Amino acid sequence: MHMDGRPDPDELLARVQEEEHRSKRGRLKVFFGAAPGVGKTYAMLEAARARKAEGLDVVAGWVETHGRSETEALLEGLERVPPRLLSYRGTDLAEFDLDAALERKPGLILVDELAHTNAPGSRHAKRWQDVQEILASGISVYTTMNVQHIESLNGVVAQITGVSVAERVPDSVFEEADEVELVDLPADELIKRMKEGKVYFPQLAEQALGNFFRPGNLIALRELALRRTADRVDVQMQRYRRDHAVGETWPTAERVLVCLGSSPYGQHLVRSAKRLASRLKAEWIALYVETSAHGRIAESDREQLERTLRLAEQLGGKAVTLSGENTAEEILAFARTRNVTKIILGKPPRADWLRMFRPGFVDAVIRNSGGIDVYIIGGNAEERLARIRGSRRTARAWSPYLSGVGVVGVAGLVSAFLNPFVEPVNLAMVFLLGVVLVATRFGVGPSILASILSVALFDFAFVPPYLTFAVSDSQYLITFLVMLVVALLTGNLAARARLQADRAREAQQKTEAMVDLTQELARARDSKEVGAVAVRHLSDLYGAQAAVFLSDGLGGLTLLSEKDASFAFRSSEVSVAMWALQHGQPAGQDTDTLPGSDALYVPMEASGQILGVVGIRPRRNPEDNASDRRHRMEAVVGQTALALERALLAEQARKAQMEAESERMRSALLSSVSHDFRTPLASIVGASSAIASGGLGPEEVRELAQSVYDESLRLSRFVANLLDMTRLESGSVAPNREMQPIEEVVGPALERVKPRLSGREITVDLPESLPMVAIDARLMEQLFVNLLENVARHTPEGSPVDIRATADGGTLRVAVEDRGPGLPAGAEERVFEKFYRASDRTEGAGLGLAICHAVAAAHQGAITASNRPGGGASFVVTLPAGEQGGTARQPAPPGNAGGSS
Repeated sequence: MHMDGRPDPDELLARVQEEEHRSKRGRLKVFFGAAPGVGKTYAMLEAARARKAEGLDVVAGWVETHGRSETEALLEGLERVPPRLLSYRGTDLAEFDLDAALERKPGLILVDELAHTNAPGSRHAKRWQDVQEILASGISVYTTMNVQHIESLNGVVAQITGVSVAERVPDSVFEEADEVELVDLPADELIKRMKEGKVYFPQLAEQALGNFFRPGNLIALRELALRRTADRVDVQMQRYRRDHAVGETWPTAERVLVCLGSSPYGQHLVRSAKRLASRLKAEWIALYVETSAHGRIAESDREQLERTLRLAEQLGGKAVTLSGENTAEEILAFARTRNVTKIILGKPPRADWLRMFRPGFVDAVIRNSGGIDVYIIGGNAEERLARIRGSRRTARAWSPYLSGVGVVGVAGLVSAFLNPFVEPVNLAMVFLLGVVLVATRFGVGPSILASILSVALFDFAFVPPYLTFAVSDSQYLITFLVMLVVALLTGNLAARARLQADRAREAQQKTEAMVDLTQELARARDSKEVGAVAVRHLSDLYGAQAAVFLSDGLGGLTLLSEKDASFAFRSSEVSVAMWALQHGQPAGQDTDTLPGSDALYVPMEASGQILGVVGIRPRRNPEDNASDRRHRMEAVVGQTALALERALLAEQARKAQMEAESERMRSALLSSVSHDFRTPLASIVGASSAIASGGLGPEEVRELAQSVYDESLRLSRFVANLLDMTRLESGSVAPNREMQPIEEVVGPALERVKPRLSGREITVDLPESLPMVAIDARLMEQLFVNLLENVARHTPEGSPVDIRATADGGTLRVAVEDRGPGLPAGAEERVFEKFYRASDRTEGAGLGLAICHAVAAAHQGAITASNRPGGGASFVVTLPAGEQGGTARQPAPPGNAGGSS
């Protein structure tokens, strides 16, 4: 809300959008317990029967009765979804049939054991993912789970009970539940149920009571369940206060940063950060600083790091990877930039006596944290040992160290050559040069080794007594010390400069790649080009096989573009892409949905609409940061989605424009046809009916017959114009061009329109020196007929007509000019549009000049219109003259060149 108590519009909009989203989904109710046997399934069935009694359509999708008769009794009368049988290693496994449940589409479905892991071959790896899909289809769900299955509490439960639970549910799934009902049972009563065989069979119950179901464990788990339920009640209260504008919302601006490494200990830190952020209602970030040592860690540690970063994202955090050498400085700089209030670090594995001589980054962070709270989190003994082993386990690359030794050897040979000519102290510069070369080429570790070897070799070979490490002059001890310190400092600085240059170059390459992608996408003219750019970019930069699928608007996909992506043609892969399209979530490789797929499928979303899916099968490179690579590929998909949206909108706009133009032309055609057919038909019908009625004299019959003939010719010309226009536009008429003089078509055109131009002075000026032109005589004659008829139609009777031709620079220009009212202002180009007429009172369909324009264009020529000085209009036809710039025609016999009539 605002300071004056008015509601915040952004908050209101977000609330409306959230309510709209929730209204389309089914409701999720979780029956929550501290341990198996507290009665979650029993409580769920009782609630389901109550809803069925209210008239709701209730179906049991999957219910585990564990052989308990009282639980099975509650199932009676409830419709059940038959299980789906999956064959795995020769054994048939019964699983919840998701597709059958979606097809049945009840009002409420019961799906027991939310944390269950599905058998291989199922659509989803986990049952909670099945439930998510059911909710998205609008079906409400009742389900059950225990506190030990919540992801962020997994480490705590393992520490309490000594058992690490493999089946876990992301916190976000539990937090998004519409209702959580705690099924509580005191520890003593649960133990009593165990002994009575109501939870496990007697032989299993005895073993469970000595392990997981110890009284202390049950009490601790019960407290965790109560606390977690209390957190849920607090969330519901805050939602109620927000929806009803009661007081202020949560006022804190806390932000939590958890710092990770490559050891299994990192997952414990992530879960701890999630719990702290949940209590503080704060945003949280998981940070990994990639140093030069990242390239030397073992492949198993890299995979462990990727799993940890992925876990952080699954729990609702943001995973960030930075590059730098000083881990503490990078962490603190990032924390201050993001306004972090709390930093979580793992307890250092190094022994305390070692930290006295070389403080670790934990000490540096604490010392320089200022006003930021720093939390040091310890793990259990097993995690600590794994972390210590991980800190010592690196994939040593001995080649740089051997190269460093070689450089020192070369420096020794050069010094041996210079030794007779210079003082021994000056030879130290040669060794320092070698150290700098090693540092800039191979990094910090090899440069330290080269520094130590250089001092040793300098003492052994070039300081008397020779070939021994003894020193006759104590002053050389200072030389050795200074040389070692300078070598170490110089090597370290050079290595850091090289690393920073590499990082800067890598960042520049990433930036340039995104800039190039953005520019290429901006130049793409349609969706197909957008898809081709995205596929090429993913292939060239990441070595990925990629395919872009476009939604067809009917719930299906069409392959828009691909490159070496054979997987895009397999029906099994297309079905994964369809799932990503329908649910708007990534699926396939490296995800929890259909992880056995050959590729990763990322939906393209823009303006809240899923436009399609990009399938990516990246090339596996152990040196790549998989999380960073995936984020960059998702950024490419995001840019592609925006460009695709722009291209689709442009295509829709073009289509709408074409449809509007087509509708305009259709209306104009109908109007023209109705006008130009009605008038001559009315004359024909009137004249013919008068003749048929009889009683007319011969002269009257002749006049009426002439009228019928004239109007028939008018209709014939109109139909011919329509056909000519259609043929010219479709390209079905190809000009049959032959070299001939222009008066060969001007003369016949004048003869055809002579009756309509009677009483006018016609001036024809066609010089004998005009070049011949390659024209189709029939089409070009029709062009001049249309121009002359246009003059007869739009100018007063008796006004003059001028036809003159000139040749200039390989072109022939023929002008048809009149002294009529001229062209309306701004109509000089529009007169060549189809169905355009300057006045509704003018006869004609508005096709004559459009045909002239099409004929001129078919001859690689042009036609223009303008107003003449002194009044009247001028139409100029421009044609290419001759075969190679123009061929002069033979002089015509006298009297044929032109004249007047």
